[in-house]
Amino acid sequence: MLETMQLGKSGLGVSRLCLGTMNFGEPGRGHQGDWTLTIDEARPIFKAALDHGLFYFDCADVYGLGACERVVGELLRELVPRDQYVLSTKISGPMGSNINQGGLSRKHVMEGVDACLQRLGLDYVDQLIIHRHPHGRLHQGLTLPPIEETMEALHDVVKAGKALYLGGSSMFAWQFAELQMTAERNGWTRFISMQNHYNLIYREEEREMNPFCANTGVALTPWSPLARGILTGSYKGSLDGGSTARSQGADRKRTEGLYRGEMDFQIADRVIEVAEKLGHTPAQIAVAWLVSKPEIPAPVVGVSKVSQLEQLVAATEIRLAEDDITYLEELYKPVENLLSFGSS
Repeated sequence: MLETMQLGKSGLGVSRLCLGTMNFGEPGRGHQGDWTLTIDEARPIFKAALDHGLFYFDCADVYGLGACERVVGELLRELVPRDQYVLSTKISGPMGSNINQGGLSRKHVMEGVDACLQRLGLDYVDQLIIHRHPHGRLHQGLTLPPIEETMEALHDVVKAGKALYLGGSSMFAWQFAELQMTAERNGWTRFISMQNHYNLIYREEEREMNPFCANTGVALTPWSPLARGILTGSYKGSLDGGSTARSQGADRKRTEGLYRGEMDFQIADRVIEVAEKLGHTPAQIAVAWLVSKPEIPAPVVGVSKVSQLEQLVAATEIRLAEDDITYLEELYKPVENLLSFGSS
């Protein structure tokens, strides 16, 4: 069974892993439609998660353009009482062509949260995460609200009981600090977690965001811990070697945009080498490396099979030796921060 952890400086307890749900919904709908699982395919994964003590789930309105939330909400209502799981959802991504159907204006925060709850079939979410900084989606032509407008609207959502806590996701550390300071200055609700992009082949977050969060009591819940399959061995030495539906489909361009470091596949080879030495899978070693970091209570993992889930649950019990951690980390070379391109 997974151990439980405290999420930052809050009273919220979560499981040692968070199940990311991007790949559950309606096949063919949304940007991940060519590798989406149906509700019937997702059900045994949710059951296995709960059986292993995984009760922390993460979704977003933009996943499947709402289909993910409908599936996640239905499964959780079917399988487990409301007070026995923790659910986060995210808003900000465009849900339609109108300028007000995305972003973090007061209008979209209020309307977006209500739409999330309606799709989920719930009265509240445990955590509402902003899916990037209020000014972090410039390339999509959304409005740029004053950060005070966004933070007050989020605070009002919490005070209305529609979300119990707030979280952030990928942005520059100075931007996150500014949001936290704005909330503190005005007596508004602060963020308790940061869902950032962090794994063995993308470690730019170690420069500022990770230490800032560690020093201020904000929990890190990284996304893409397996680097979209690169760290599992799904690719054979290059992005041309993808062996899964996801790596060969429309999502391939997204992977190419995220992972452009010259040492990516050499690091992945070391993950395989350490896995073989210790008798584990590469995916387990990649997750074990993340959970060795004290500032990370619960990485967000995605799976498409029960067997994958069981492997990652077991990974949380692996204790890597310092020599192995050094061996996994020493090839890393700095890359350009992906936020420099507008959004990671």
